[in-house]
Amino acid sequence: MAKKLTSALGIDIGSRKIKIAEIRAQGREPVITAIGMIDTPEGAVDHTGVYNADAVGAALKQLVGETGASVSQCVVSIQGQSSVLVRTLEVPRMNSNELKDHMEWEMNRNNPFAEANPIRDFKSLADTTPNSTNMDVVMAIASPSAVDTIIQCIKRAGKQTAAIDVEPLGLARSLMHSHDEDYRGQTVCVVNIGHKTTSINIYNDGKLLMPRQVPVGGEMFTKAISDHFGISTEEAENKKCSEADVSTLTVATTTFSNPFGGDDGLQSYNPFADETVSMPANPFSDEPTAPAEDPAFNPYADSPAPAEPEPDMTPVATAGGEVNGAMSNELDEFVAEIRRSIDYFRGRGGDVNRLVLCGGGSKLRGIDQFLNKALGIQCDVYDPLTRLNVSAKKADSAFIDAHRQEFALAVGNGLHILF
Repeated sequence: MAKKLTSALGIDIGSRKIKIAEIRAQGREPVITAIGMIDTPEGAVDHTGVYNADAVGAALKQLVGETGASVSQCVVSIQGQSSVLVRTLEVPRMNSNELKDHMEWEMNRNNPFAEANPIRDFKSLADTTPNSTNMDVVMAIASPSAVDTIIQCIKRAGKQTAAIDVEPLGLARSLMHSHDEDYRGQTVCVVNIGHKTTSINIYNDGKLLMPRQVPVGGEMFTKAISDHFGISTEEAENKKCSEADVSTLTVATTTFSNPFGGDDGLQSYNPFADETVSMPANPFSDEPTAPAEDPAFNPYADSPAPAEPEPDMTPVATAGGEVNGAMSNELDEFVAEIRRSIDYFRGRGGDVNRLVLCGGGSKLRGIDQFLNKALGIQCDVYDPLTRLNVSAKKADSAFIDAHRQEFALAVGNGLHILF
C-alpha cells in the first residue's frame, strides 16, 4: 500500500507520447503545477509495454526539466498486453479473510504470465447494493520484468516510484474528481484512444464495471491515409489533422430484432474470447489447449478481436471526402470494437448512457459526432481538467487547450493524492 501523498507527478507512458501532470494539494483543492508531453523514443514502447527503460527514462528526465516539475514522488500506470492483466470479477459476498483466500485462487487461475512471482493485487469496489449476495472486485496481475522496467524508467529520470497503478483506475479517479456530478447515476463508457491501442472502460459513479483493451488506435488511421495517397507517415499524420472531418460520414447500421438471444435463437457476442478456436492458457503463447468448459472463464482476455467482424455488427461509413474515404474501413473496424464491448456489457444486464472520448486519437475532427450516429449514444470529448486549477508556469493556455484530452490518464494518476 502506497503512503499518503500530498503531491505527486502523474505519468502516462504512451507509445507515441509521454505525458506528465504534477499535482499538489493546496488546502483542500488539487492544483496542477506542471504539465507537458514529449515524443516517446522510437521503438521504446509498443502495444505490449515498455521495451527500452534507458530511452524512456532519458525522455522523461528531459520532459521533467522542460516543465519544471519538482515533485519527486511519481504515480505511473503500467500498460500493455504483455505487461498487465486487469479484470473485474463478481464473487460471493464474504469477509476480508475469505476474500483474500478466494482472490489468491482467482489470481493463480487467471495468471497469463510465464514468469515466476507475478506482481498481483486486488481491491473490492464500492458497494452500491449492500444487500446483494455478490460483490465486485477488481484484480491486476503484472509481469515482474515489466514492473521492474517501469521502475527503472522513473529512476533514470531522477524520480521515485510512489505507486504503480493501472489505466482503468487512473481514469476512474479523474472521472470521480472532475465529473462526479455530471455523470452521477449514469453508466459511462470511457474510450481512451491511443496511438496503437484503445482502452474501453465502463464505469458507474466511478466504479469500474468492465475494462477492455483492443489493439487498434490512431496509428491505423494514419497508415490508411499513407497507403491511400502514397505519402510518408508524417505527411499522412499532418493530412489527418488538417483535412479529416469524420462528422461528414454517414453511417448505416443493421440491427438485430433480439441481439441477446430469445426466440430467434441468437446468442450474445463475447468480445473477450474467441469461441471458434481453442484458447491458450497463456495468451502470449502459441501453444493451444482445450477450450474452457466454464463459459465465464477468462471473459476479459486481451486476445485480438476476430479479423472479420460479423456484418450485422459493423456500421458502414460512406466517405464525405478523399481523406475520410481513405479511413472508412478503419473507422468501421474501430466502431465495431466499441459496439462489441457495449453489446457484451448489455448482454450481461447492463447499459451505457454516455460515451466519452480521451487520448490523442480523440482529436480526430468529428469523431464524437461520428460515434454518436454510429452507436446511438451521446458522445462527448472528455475534459480531465474540469474542476482543477492549473498553475503551470511553463505551459501556456494555448498548449493546454490544444491537448487537454490527452492528459486524462496523467491527471488521473496525479489525483492519487486525493484517493
